[in-house]
Amino acid sequence: MSGVLALVGGAEWREGCTFDAQLLEYSGGREVTVLPTAAAYEHPEHSVDWATQWFEALGAKVRGLMVLGRRDADDEANATAVRESRFLYLSGGSPMHLRSVLKGSAVWDAVVSTWRDGTVLAGSSAGAMALCDPMVDPRGGAFTVGLGLIEQLAFVPHHDTWSPDKAKRTIALAPRGLPLVAVDERTAVIRATDGTWSVHGAGSAVVFVDGRESGLDALPG
Repeated sequence: MSGVLALVGGAEWREGCTFDAQLLEYSGGREVTVLPTAAAYEHPEHSVDWATQWFEALGAKVRGLMVLGRRDADDEANATAVRESRFLYLSGGSPMHLRSVLKGSAVWDAVVSTWRDGTVLAGSSAGAMALCDPMVDPRGGAFTVGLGLIEQLAFVPHHDTWSPDKAKRTIALAPRGLPLVAVDERTAVIRATDGTWSVHGAGSAVVFVDGRESGLDALPG
């Protein structure tokens, strides 16, 4: 049985992200390992600082694992750190960079195996997009290959701030039968260990299948 999975719509580690306290409780620990990989070209240390301030207020420590390039992702010490974690969090940034760094790497293999063994895994914005396959390409709203932790699901973050034209294009281009979940900032769709999904946080989430709104039961269990 896999661990809890949280797909966050962006603006992570801010007021309104009430679900983070729940995720800590699910993990059974008081430490979060943050991978700022997607933010490699956007001051990744700032992501770790944000997370540290946020989780310290919740009584937890943050470990920043600076997996920023391919060499880092194939470093066995980093893979070991991932396997030892009970709560992993992938930051926002570039989903394309995140995918290229992690795909087929030792760190990615460790993420998959430790999640399947029960570790809590959260991804925000780019971090959530890349966990899915297919993955939405934020540059134009079309679809490309993701990391595939969750197959037959696509994720749109920042739904409350996304361009309406881009959102309409993405919905129209979605492969037939593919659930597309669009999530507001400071909001998460969380998959429990039994495969059921729920919405938490400051905003809302909408599921689309074949261009029509659907329910959370359309998401893969």
